[in-house]
Parts: sequence; C-alpha cells; structure tokens
Amino acid sequence: MTPNIEVLAGTLASERAHSGGAMTRRLLAELSPYRRELLLVVSLTLTGAGAQALVPWLLSIAIDSSIRHGDRQGLALVMLGVLVAYAINALAMRAQMYRMSLIGQAILFSLRARLFDQLQHLPLRYFDRRPVGDLMSRVSSDVETVSQFFSQSLLQLLASVFSLAWLIIAMLLLKARLALVSFTILPLMFLTTAFVGRRARKAFRTTRETLGEVTAGLQEELGGVRESQAFNRASASIARFRKRNTAHRDANIGAAGVGAMLAPSVDFLSALAIAVVIGYGGYLIFQNALSVGLLTAFVIYVQQFFRPIQFLSLVYGQLQASLASSERIYAILDEEREPSSSKSSFEAAENGGRLEFERVSFAYERGRNVLHEVSFVARPGETIALVGRTGAGKTTIANLLLRFHDVTGGRVLLDGRDVREVERHWLRSQIALIPQEPFIFSGTIADQIGYGRPEATREEIEAAARSISAHSFIEDLPQGYDTRLGDGGASLSQGQQQMIAFARALLSGAPVLVLDEATSNVDINTESKIERALRTVLADRTAIIITHRLGIIRNADQILVIEAGRVLERGTHQTLLTERGLYAHMYHHQSELSTESLPV
Repeated sequence: MTPNIEVLAGTLASERAHSGGAMTRRLLAELSPYRRELLLVVSLTLTGAGAQALVPWLLSIAIDSSIRHGDRQGLALVMLGVLVAYAINALAMRAQMYRMSLIGQAILFSLRARLFDQLQHLPLRYFDRRPVGDLMSRVSSDVETVSQFFSQSLLQLLASVFSLAWLIIAMLLLKARLALVSFTILPLMFLTTAFVGRRARKAFRTTRETLGEVTAGLQEELGGVRESQAFNRASASIARFRKRNTAHRDANIGAAGVGAMLAPSVDFLSALAIAVVIGYGGYLIFQNALSVGLLTAFVIYVQQFFRPIQFLSLVYGQLQASLASSERIYAILDEEREPSSSKSSFEAAENGGRLEFERVSFAYERGRNVLHEVSFVARPGETIALVGRTGAGKTTIANLLLRFHDVTGGRVLLDGRDVREVERHWLRSQIALIPQEPFIFSGTIADQIGYGRPEATREEIEAAARSISAHSFIEDLPQGYDTRLGDGGASLSQGQQQMIAFARALLSGAPVLVLDEATSNVDINTESKIERALRTVLADRTAIIITHRLGIIRNADQILVIEAGRVLERGTHQTLLTERGLYAHMYHHQSELSTESLPV
C-alpha cells in the first residue's frame, strides 16, 4: 500500500528535534574514520594559506625597497618569491581538493550503505506510513548534499579559516594600529551572517522537504499511471504534481533569496573596510608613520581578508543545506530497528511444520484489536484455509506468523517454539510466502525462481517450474530461463508472475507455505493448473491459504471463517456446507456467479 503524501507532515516534528549545534557535531563526527587524511588536508591547507599570505608583504618590500631605490636585482628576487608563493599555494590547493574529494566520496558511500542497511532492518510499519519516493530522496539527494559539503564546502571552510588566521597575524605584525581599525567591521559581518543564517537553515529545510514530496509524488503517480489513464484522471494527476512541483520551486526561490542577501552585504562591508584602511592609512602616511608599500599591502590584505569571509558566508549557507539534509538522514538512522529476538535457532523436526495459534490477539494501535483470541492448530502436512470478508484479519494472521508484527496477546508457535524466541532469519527460512502481488526483481527467469535459494542448480530450478506447470510458458520465452526481465516483470502477465512466485516458494524448500490471495490475479485455466500442482506439492508441507476463491480450498484439512478478527466458523468444506453458515452462503453465492458467467 502506498502511503499518503500528507503523512510526511506528521514526521517533520520528530526530525527537527536535534539542535543545530548537536546536528553539526554529529555531521562532523562522520570525519572520525578519516583523521589521518584530514590531518594531511589541514597541513596542505595551512601551507597554501601561509604562502598566499606572504604575497602582500613581498609586494610591500618590492615597492618600499626595490622600486623606491631602483634595485632591479632585488625586485627580480622579490617577484621570484611571489611566483614561488603562488606555485606552492596552487600545488597545495590541488592536493587538498583531491584528498577532500576522496573523503567526501567515502562518506557518501558509507552513509548510503548505512541507510540501506537500516532500511532493510526497519519494521514494516515504518514503510506503511512513509512514501517510498521520500525515502529514495533521502538516500540519493540528501546524501549527495551532505557529501558535497564534505568534499567541497568543508575544504573552503578550512582554507578560509587558515587564510584568516595567517592574514590576521601578518596584519598585526606589519601595523597593529591599522589592523585593529580594519577589524572594526567584523562585528557587523558576524551579525549579518547570523541574521541570514537563521533564515537560511529554515529555507533549506523547506527545500529538502518539498523535494521529498516531489519525489514521493512522482513515484506514486507513475506507479498508478495505468489507473490514471483508465479513469481519465490524467489531468488531476498533473494538477497534483504541479502543486508539489510549484511548492518546491517556491521553496528554492525563497532559499535563493535568502542566500542572495549575504554576498552583497559582504561586498559592501568589504568596500567599507577598504575605505577605512585607505582613509586611516593615508592619515598615517601624512604623519610619516606608514609607508606607501605597507598601505598597499594592507589594502591587498583587507581584500584577501574579506574574500575568505565571503567564502565562509557561502559555506555557512551550504552548511545549512547539509544540516537540513542530515536531519532527514539521521531521522532514518535513529529509527528503532525491528526488535531483535533471541539468537537461538533449532533444527526443524524431520516432519516439521506444526503451527499453533494460542488465543492470539493483535492491535496495530493500542486498544483497537484487529484479532481477538484466534486459536487453531495446523499439523505437519495439513492445509489450513482462511476465508472471510476483506479486512477481517486474514492477512494479519500471516504477518504474525512471519513476525512482520508481534502479537499483543497469546502465542504463535512453530514446532512448539514461540516465534518470538527464535531468530527471524531462521524463522523466515522455514516459511515461504506467496503474496497477492509478488515482486519480480530485475534479472533472468532463473534468477527469479532461485531468489530464495541462490545456490540452486538449473535442474532444481526447472524441476520447481515443472511442478507448478510453468515450464512450458518459460520455454516459449525468447531465451527461456535466461530471458531477462525488466523492473517489476512488466513483460510477463500477472498470471505468469504469480506462477514464477509459486516456483520461487516451492524451490525454497521451506516446510511451511503461506499463500495470501495468491490466485486472485490468475485466470481460471491458470488457477486449475495451480490447484492440480498444489495437490502434489503440499503433500509434505504445512500450508496456510488465504483466499476469496473458495473452489481452490475444497480439499483443505480445515477451513477457518474469519469475521471481524474472530474465528466465526471452522471445519472441512463439507462440514461447513452442512452447517449452512457464512461459509455456505459465500460458497453458494460464488457458485451462482460462476454459473451465470458461463457462455450460453
């Protein structure tokens, strides 16, 4: 079931629980495994920034000493020093950019791997309330934003900080009074950055949220394009997507507007600082307290001084974007995983597969039970059929057996062991599930059938296909079992997809088979083939069959009629017909419909 897009709004508050400082520390903690590489980057950055800071001082020497006194040789040596300083800065910059790119890519790889691993271990209820498109946006776009911060923005941050440090030292050493005068602009700079920064983080958070809604909406609308066209609702789908796309555009415009405030402000303050330096420096020259060379050096220093501040302001905006993305990333990583069970497992008995539901109750929400003290026993090799109206609780019973959810009352036992006391991996290896809409992964037909047993031989794969009468249609495909399927198995009919799922489940060798409306999407001819195959295949397997098609369960050992989460009736097909209850009514109703649908 695709979650509603509006459910995103309900999750935003929890994702904003982290303060900016705490989130920044957590984000920077991603650098911990790369301390050695980061130390090298810091050394390179420090060297490059130091070399660049020498240039204005060398130019002041060229003006005050070499040019003033006509020292051509001295001027040549100074200019050579300038070239060497620029060369050192360029080489250091190239090396540090390469190293930071490596770090950024490593963090991108790590975050995506951890996110995917986390998503694979979250309980199914987490996915029930979140759009897949939004999760995809977090794993792809948000991780990319964080990676760019480490590979690009952090490098600019380090370069800017070290440049400022060298420039401050150089300016104080050359002329402390003039340096202190130029620093009077800094409080205005910090106030401007703080003012814009608060708004920038909010704006960037909105852009990430609206991007998630766009991605989720795109996934939802494309997934339902067949229904959209069939019901002439394409215009409505376009309108919904346009609304989300417009919100994302407006959010980006808002973020750009906030970002556009900072650069002009820094330029203005930089010009103001230069004016102050020239004005006060000119006064000092008139007082014979400063040389023209030093004033020139100071003007260059001030220009260089505000350039890293401009970079810092840009990095600050990129940091806000990264923090907004990291909130969404860590919101997934902080989710509680599917509760771990005891690490015990046990070998199934030779005739294993005994299932017991002991007074099982379950509620998705506290106080609203969907199952009420359901009890039944399925002995090894028996087939238990669950029938009833839609929403009666049949699929919930299958979910509890597989521990997609845990019971809130009673026990579910497999071969005498509470399913909560064994490893999920072992438990699910004992149960093969065939859902109403099986998922077909990309790959060959053989890959699909062997999905549950990757080590299976081609002979075993073909034997499983033959046992449920799928071999003939597979052989008719262009490359037979080596035919490659696209996303979702679109080249196969629904009935063929279901047959593949049957072969996949049978090949797994699990002693328990769960069929959840597994014949609802197949035609009568395919259903009859499956019914014939099941008589042979299920002889030594315990089966739970959930179905609305009652004809396929006439030979079930026990039929349970589920109504409003309770077992209303139980017995064999003949017994329930004799009792003339709900099952008899459902069966006769279906029989009448089948008779009416026959051609005259």
